[in-house]
Amino acid sequence: MALQGMTIGRAAQAAGLTRKAVRVYEAKGLLPQADRSTAGYRLYSPADVELLTFIRRARTLGLHLDDVREVLDIRRGGTPPCDAVRNLLDARIAEIDTTVNDLLALRQTLAETRHAANDRPCGEPSTVCSIIEDA
Repeated sequence: MALQGMTIGRAAQAAGLTRKAVRVYEAKGLLPQADRSTAGYRLYSPADVELLTFIRRARTLGLHLDDVREVLDIRRGGTPPCDAVRNLLDARIAEIDTTVNDLLALRQTLAETRHAANDRPCGEPSTVCSIIEDA
């Protein structure tokens, strides 16, 4: 089968996605509505597969679907989206930095609580467990 008129399964495979992901991206407007065969099957073009591949790569970088939509809208408007992509990547890096810091703080709290648990006798009067209640 030529690339023109690929079924959803073949298009998904060519782009490295699942059929479900293709349906989601189409439903959310990231991908134009697919043409339909006379039997009602979705049919995708090589341009659709390129767009799906782009979306997969953007998602691999951790961009949110709204971010991908913004980039696609800018490109569809005829402007290269490079500045927007830089800004989105900076924002994503900042999100990850915040998450990493939050996880490190949680790890420190867990380690301190675990260390303090060594000195607690089990069965000490408490509602459920004094290790957690006194944390």
